[in-house]
Amino acid sequence: MTTAQRNAAPLIEKHTIGYVPPEDRHGKVRDLFTLWFGGNIAPLPIVTGALGVQIFHLNLLWGVIAIIVGQAVGGVLMALHSAQGPQMGIPQMIQSRAQFGSWGALLVTVIAGVMYVGFFASNIVLAGKSLHGIEASVSVPVGIVIGALGSGLIGIIGYKFIHILNRIGTWVLGIGIFVGFGYILTHISTADFITRGGFNFAGWLATVSLSALWQIAFAPYVSDYSRYLPASVRVASTFWATYLGCTIGSTLAFVFGAVAVLAVPPGADAMDAVKLATGPLGLPMLVLFLLSVISHNALNLYGAVLAVITSLQTFAYRWIPTAKARAVLSVVILIACCYGAIGASTNFVANLVDLVLALLVVLVPWTAINLIDFYVIHKGKYDIRSIFQVDGGIYGRFNPQALIAYAIGIAVQIPFMNTPMYAGPVPKYLDGADLSWVVGLLLTSPVYYWLASRDTVYRRRQNNAQVTSGAAR
Repeated sequence: MTTAQRNAAPLIEKHTIGYVPPEDRHGKVRDLFTLWFGGNIAPLPIVTGALGVQIFHLNLLWGVIAIIVGQAVGGVLMALHSAQGPQMGIPQMIQSRAQFGSWGALLVTVIAGVMYVGFFASNIVLAGKSLHGIEASVSVPVGIVIGALGSGLIGIIGYKFIHILNRIGTWVLGIGIFVGFGYILTHISTADFITRGGFNFAGWLATVSLSALWQIAFAPYVSDYSRYLPASVRVASTFWATYLGCTIGSTLAFVFGAVAVLAVPPGADAMDAVKLATGPLGLPMLVLFLLSVISHNALNLYGAVLAVITSLQTFAYRWIPTAKARAVLSVVILIACCYGAIGASTNFVANLVDLVLALLVVLVPWTAINLIDFYVIHKGKYDIRSIFQVDGGIYGRFNPQALIAYAIGIAVQIPFMNTPMYAGPVPKYLDGADLSWVVGLLLTSPVYYWLASRDTVYRRRQNNAQVTSGAAR
């Protein structure tokens, strides 16, 4: 495809979960950097980053180190998923059929969809509260609707528009957050900015985990935003553009949250601390973050819609929906989320975040299985046609090896979990640190590799098939 053809790609996306043929591929690798950098400078990562010093009582130095370590580790997994997009040309969740089978992937797809909806609903509540904070005459419910409509419009237009907005947002938000850092660090009003808190291993581990899980949470949909790139794009190029954009952007936001709460007296909410710590820049900063959360939240709506379509297409395999179907489903999800968010209690965001943390327990083994299968077992070579067949083609309806490894991966995490919904016995010996995701990754990966490498009927069926990477026609 020529440069002119790429630039002429339609603004409103026409594809949904189907294979993106070579003639429709467009974009540049650097777009992945701007997408994930700009999208991560937003209220939710700022609030999450502040937890290291607010809840786990780390000082600035150890809080920043924990954030960097977590982002660096989690970012590797996230970026490895992103690198699959140009090679496969299909969304991440439907690609899971190649690992789990056409029906076996349904559970993971539904869980991912619930997670997207949770993030979308949480962010429209944050948008509503931010709008109310900026302009008191705008009630929170009205702000929720405005935020949802903004994100909905972006999500319906789709892939290209999302990338365009984030190219602009990278410059605006990047400059904004550095200006914010500059103001805070030159106007510190607390004597214990450096000394507040200290080091405790459990708190440090917990902050590392939160930081890493922030990255891992993107894994189920990160390749949705790289699948339009030409198949000739190197895996390494996709990996590094995604990795650097997401880790740098989210690290800046996490650290900004920690710095802001330390720059004001203890007890302030993270976003209130941002407003106080940035003085006359507080209102403009909140406006920037509001625009960011509306733009970034479109990714959650987009991912939720693709997950719903993938789930429905499992049973209606001849149906490859168009942009119209994607728009209709976007509106349905948007209305449902607005209704739930407006009618819920003031603890809506906290409750949904708790749910998302619990869901990550079942997504971590999926991450391990997907990456081992793509990079080690199949080395990126899949039969795209089989993925869209009702019986799963050469992958079948269920992959017993993947499902066994998946069940083991969930089970081994349970004793190490420490979420508001469930706490296992191990964290109490670690002062509450949740290392379930580490255990899940480290054990699921070798278990799946061993199972998938064995000489079984299922494996022989795949080996004997003529595997191609062409489109499903």
